[in-house]
Amino acid sequence: MQYQHLIEKLAGTMVLGALLDEIVDAHGGYELLAHWQQGEFHHDLLLGLPAEAGPLAGHFLLVSTNCNGGVKEVALFSEIPDRFAVWAHRCAAPGARLNPLPLLASSRTEHWFDPCELLGENARSELRPEFRRRQEGGGWEPIPSICKRP
Repeated sequence: MQYQHLIEKLAGTMVLGALLDEIVDAHGGYELLAHWQQGEFHHDLLLGLPAEAGPLAGHFLLVSTNCNGGVKEVALFSEIPDRFAVWAHRCAAPGARLNPLPLLASSRTEHWFDPCELLGENARSELRPEFRRRQEGGGWEPIPSICKRP
């Protein structure tokens, strides 16, 4: 794949700050298009790359991190992926028929673990049951009215 080595280099930075610095230094910058949190421990950052980004120009990076900013996966897409389509692919049952994603390349790091573990009814949580609710797509999120401070 023509993009694979570039995506592996970005993933190899291992932490979000270093990855963003590498994008700026090597590809001229990025635009944060979305931040999707699924459950308490998984974050996806969707980044748009500028026209002057060299071979990655005009493409979209999905950077998956843990709650500490450790990079779990970097994926390159030719168009903006649908958030829930990405999760459907991550957690597809064997033999499931899914529409293809516009994925060009991806690389997982040693921070990777099966993110589907975060979506189940018994998913771990740092929130006490009375302060959390199920999130669309699975996982837990704080109940906003309870968790706000005056």
